[in-house]
Amino acid sequence: MNSLKSKKIFLVLSVTVPFMLYCFYYYGMMVSNAPYRFADFQSIQFQFGYKDSLLNKYDSKTGDYQYLNRKGSLVKMHLHLTNDDLLDLHRNAADLGFWNFPANETVNDSKVRAPRYIIIFNYKQKSKKVVFDANYDGPEKLVDANQRLIKKLQKTLLEAEQRQKK
Repeated sequence: MNSLKSKKIFLVLSVTVPFMLYCFYYYGMMVSNAPYRFADFQSIQFQFGYKDSLLNKYDSKTGDYQYLNRKGSLVKMHLHLTNDDLLDLHRNAADLGFWNFPANETVNDSKVRAPRYIIIFNYKQKSKKVVFDANYDGPEKLVDANQRLIKKLQKTLLEAEQRQKK
């Protein structure tokens, strides 16, 4: 009876332990080699406006921020995003699958005047740039993910501006 129990334990351990070691090795390598890790993050660039004039711009590396206010005046300021803000944006982009978005999500219809958004995440080894037109007629999930990321970026910039004014 005791030898049967030890055989079962040996069998279970001989299968599960190598499997667990392989999983830790494989997924550990995947995580350490991930091209878009926050540890390698450098900056975010965000531009929006119409195709002919992308007047609204933010660059987290320099802190330069300019936008058109409701009166139509161009406001320029230095805006600093905290590390938590940047981490939140990075995670939000990862959750939405930003790294898999096509680089060009534009419409070549010159008759329709729609807002254009350019989002760039810069890392040590590479960057991801997406150009998105508000009237892009691609897959609904992709359009929704772009819109959610844009709203998150705009909300983060607004919150940072309000924090700075206090």
